[in-house]
Amino acid sequence: MARALVAVVGSGPAGFYTAATLLRSEELDVHVDMIEKLPTPWGLVRSGVAPDHPKIKTVSVAFARTADHERFRFCGNVEVGRDVTRAELLERYDAVVYSIGAQSDNHLGIPGDDLPGSIASTAFVGWYNGHPEFRDLAPDLNVERAVVIGAGNVALDVARMLITDMAELDTTDTADHALDVLRASKVKEVVIVARRGPLQGAFTTPELSELPDLEGVDIVLNPADFEGIDPADITAGGHTVRTNMEALHRLLNDHPPTGKPRRMVFRFAHSPIALHAGPDGRVASIELGSNDLVADDSGYVRAVDNGARETLECGLVVRAVGYRALPLPDVPFDEKRAVIPNEDGRVIGGDREYVAGWIKRGPSGVIGTNRKDGQQSAEAALADLVKAGVDRSEADIAAVGEFLRERSSQLVTEADWRVIDGVEVGAGKPTGRPRVKLCTVEELLAAARG
Repeated sequence: MARALVAVVGSGPAGFYTAATLLRSEELDVHVDMIEKLPTPWGLVRSGVAPDHPKIKTVSVAFARTADHERFRFCGNVEVGRDVTRAELLERYDAVVYSIGAQSDNHLGIPGDDLPGSIASTAFVGWYNGHPEFRDLAPDLNVERAVVIGAGNVALDVARMLITDMAELDTTDTADHALDVLRASKVKEVVIVARRGPLQGAFTTPELSELPDLEGVDIVLNPADFEGIDPADITAGGHTVRTNMEALHRLLNDHPPTGKPRRMVFRFAHSPIALHAGPDGRVASIELGSNDLVADDSGYVRAVDNGARETLECGLVVRAVGYRALPLPDVPFDEKRAVIPNEDGRVIGGDREYVAGWIKRGPSGVIGTNRKDGQQSAEAALADLVKAGVDRSEADIAAVGEFLRERSSQLVTEADWRVIDGVEVGAGKPTGRPRVKLCTVEELLAAARG
């Protein structure tokens, strides 16, 4: 059978689902090199999923099976633009698939957005998950009230991490440096600010349903936010909207506040107007504007500022208003949509280039959404490879591996990652934790070589 050599840039869920489809081809023996700038794979499964949701991370078992394939090579600690260029990839591979996710965030675009004490959820989530780029974030949690801007699962994850009882976090894979800071935290209240109403929230039902289980935490909702909601609108919203509203009504009616030591407060139909600094130059308060919810002719509900204002004292603001992808050097990029422009996975303006995951469609969906997405892109690549009649020799494939080793003197292979994984898992066993993460590139490389 003819052979093809494909580079998959990025080792998150989209990358692994794409690789799995490529390796299953019945028409070609596809060899996959997964190129990752960090020494560790799995993307947001490792550095984005909240530590108190370990079941979600079990998807990594499927990724490990893909990585065990004889025609798969993990090439960690290799960065496109630093160690290898786009042109060099295209010269050496029959196809290149970009699955780099969305590494940055959207800004609020309001006065005070850049004050100390105002941080992105990407940074905060990376910090408590042990992502090397955010190891030194050091958020100041010596405050009683924090505000999270956003109406999705990331906002809920951040709020939970700020207010969850330490006894629950001590048995997770939360990074040790984050556990130390969270243990000394003085945060007693987290306010979640959503510009539209409960009907338009982007949460998923399991995330809402588990909130009553938070030890020592009152969940505070305003009954007025639920008045006047037409049952027909709930039905029209589909299954997720209906089950979300059921979960929110249970929170409102079955779990009223009882004076617990910590609070999670939902403020629907409000938008941040400005962040104000205290004498030390850090965030001291947030000005909120009240919104009216107005449906346009298509039925889309917009948040319209009605002019009412309110100021809340707070010492920390975390914006969870969406991820944003960053361009790769020389690779086509749509600045407005923050994606690599493509048609069904084929890069527009590209040369044997494909795209999968958030960098393809934008930051939407859950981990499983990437399965179909990655399959579509892989199938497009396979069809093109078969049509082109590619056939690589084993010597060619071996030579590309040596090229990558030359470009990254500390390239991390799948075997190296297994060593890192064993070190982390072994460190967690004495205290019943799934792993103790190594949180700098230097620590990770030392473990791989050790």
